[in-house]
Amino acid sequence: MIKSLHFAVALTVLLAGAALAHDALDGGEGAKITVVYDHELPNVPGKSMKGVLVEYAPGGFSEGHTHPVSSFIYATVLEGAIRSQVNDGPVAVYKAGESFSELPGDRHGLSENASKSHPAKLLAVFVVDTAEQELIYPIKK
Repeated sequence: MIKSLHFAVALTVLLAGAALAHDALDGGEGAKITVVYDHELPNVPGKSMKGVLVEYAPGGFSEGHTHPVSSFIYATVLEGAIRSQVNDGPVAVYKAGESFSELPGDRHGLSENASKSHPAKLLAVFVVDTAEQELIYPIKK
């Protein structure tokens, strides 16, 4: 039931926001990152929900990054498989239909397509301060 609800929310956000897509954000090699939904939450003043579609070409990846400290993120893999590591946790592979979350202040050191031959997509839904315009901050090496 919960998985169906999460999938329905992700699909609704993706479809409803497609016509509202913003310019792509900076990604890594073989990554296209697009804000597909941005809506202020009427019952939570100062907060917005933003849907971000991440599309990875075969072998594509995002550079290590963080997000605004106000953000909670729930990501669902829509296609293919994503290899991910948050903070110093274990490296995990999430397949289509599986989800993971990032808490405020987390560091996303690894995010990449797990396949060298097939594309992958994920939808990251942010709950974030409305004033936040930048959603991705590269980790300085």
